[in-house]
Formats: sequence, C-alpha cells, structure tokens
Amino acid sequence: MLFALDRETVTHAIQFAVAPVFLLTAVTGLIGAAAGRLARIIDRARLLEDRLDSGEVSDEMAQRSHKELDLLRQRGWLVNGSIALLTLCAILIGLTIVALFLGETIELNVLKVATICFLSCVISFLAALLCFFAETLLATQLLKFGRRPR
Repeated sequence: MLFALDRETVTHAIQFAVAPVFLLTAVTGLIGAAAGRLARIIDRARLLEDRLDSGEVSDEMAQRSHKELDLLRQRGWLVNGSIALLTLCAILIGLTIVALFLGETIELNVLKVATICFLSCVISFLAALLCFFAETLLATQLLKFGRRPR
C-alpha cells in the first residue's frame, strides 16, 4: 500500500517535519531586519538625490553626496542579495518540510531530497548572513565618530 495514513504515522510525520520551522522563524526575522535596512538605505538615497537635483549644494557637498550614493548603492545590492538568499532559504525549508512529511506518510525514499534541500538551505542562510555582515561593515564607513571629513 502506498499510503500509510494512520493517526500515529501522521502525528509522527508532523513532529518530524515541524523541526525546520524554527529555522524558518529565524529566517523571517532576518528578512524583516534586512527589509528595514533596505528601506533606510532607499530613504537616505532619495534625500541625497533630492538635494543634488535641487542644485542648492556646493561642489564639495555634491562630491560627498555622490560618494555616499555610491556606497548606498553597494549597500543596497548587498541587502537585496541577503533578502534573495533568505527567501531562497525559506523556500528550501518549505521543500524540506514537504519532503520529510511525505517521507513519513508515503512510502517514498525522499531522505536524499530532504538532505539536499536542508543543506542548500543552510548554505543559503550562511551566504545571506555574510551579505548582511558586509552591508553592516559598509554602513559603518559612513559614520564619522567625531572625525573631521577628509
């Protein structure tokens, strides 16, 4: 019989497949944090672009604004990359959950699929964290901490 859907099997399958959901919670929290950072980057870039478009800034200020916009562009790419990798991670977690549940309830050997999905998820998560870390390093380059501008 292909289906083994008694109460005990379904209960065990749900318990087994629900473990990756905790990682999904962490991923959604990081997506929220990254989206917040992206929103702040966009707001700052719009402010600088509006100042430049108004033409009411000195040449020195325009030069600094262009330099900051370049840095904001890099930060935006890193945050977007982080969000994309975290979204991929969430999808892979979902696929892992489906594979684990089907492996427990249907007589299909999906252990390799679940393993590949989960390991890919972890790699995606780590890559997203690296993008997020790189973005925070770039963000601190803009801070003066009492230094005078060069």
